[in-house]
Amino acid sequence: MLGLSLGASAVYSIVSILDRATRSQPLSRQIATINGSLNPRPLFDLIYQFLGIFFDLVPVALVAFLLWQAARPHLSRLGIDLGRPGRDALSGLGLALAIGIPGIGVYLGSKALGIGLTVVPNALDDYWWTIPILVLSALRSGLQEEVIVIGYLFARLRDLGWRTWPIILLAAALRGTYHLYQGFGAFVGNFAMGVLFGWLYARFGRVLPLVIAHFVIDTAIFVGYPWAASVFPGLFAVPGK
Repeated sequence: MLGLSLGASAVYSIVSILDRATRSQPLSRQIATINGSLNPRPLFDLIYQFLGIFFDLVPVALVAFLLWQAARPHLSRLGIDLGRPGRDALSGLGLALAIGIPGIGVYLGSKALGIGLTVVPNALDDYWWTIPILVLSALRSGLQEEVIVIGYLFARLRDLGWRTWPIILLAAALRGTYHLYQGFGAFVGNFAMGVLFGWLYARFGRVLPLVIAHFVIDTAIFVGYPWAASVFPGLFAVPGK
């Protein structure tokens, strides 16, 4: 499963950071783009963007199917249900606020130390479909990372007899590794986020609030980036522009 999804992303990220770290240009002057254009023609750019999101979610659907088959005939094993929507939503929003602001600090600090790249969350042109695609991209990230790295990995490793904290640390290390393409600061920040998310899942057994928190954070970053770059160009603008 990991070889079809985020495990492969982790391998590519390791190669990417080795490539970037051995260049003459400092990491803080290099750029990592998250949502970039895939085609110069708007219609085909939209089609490629949608297809990329759709196929990235196929492993999530496969995880749901495998766990559906392996356990009770629903996904309550992962805490993905509508049994307490209000509580899950409030927990997710609170978690997003608790993580989002320190996350910005980690990003800016890593750039100042020269161990983080300049991350451009949104390099898309302004079309009618730009914001909907960015929202779908954020949903893709929330579902892919939390369902696979938290829900599926925890379930499988528990089945193999692993204890809780080794699972938490392994999942957090994986989360940090597939973000290495953004720099070493991204590894540290996402590892810390992974430890917190893993502990919360081990404590409460709910993936849905984690998905909501991740979705809210990424939506705010993806959609709000152009505004932040224009208002705070010294902090978020692309080097050389």
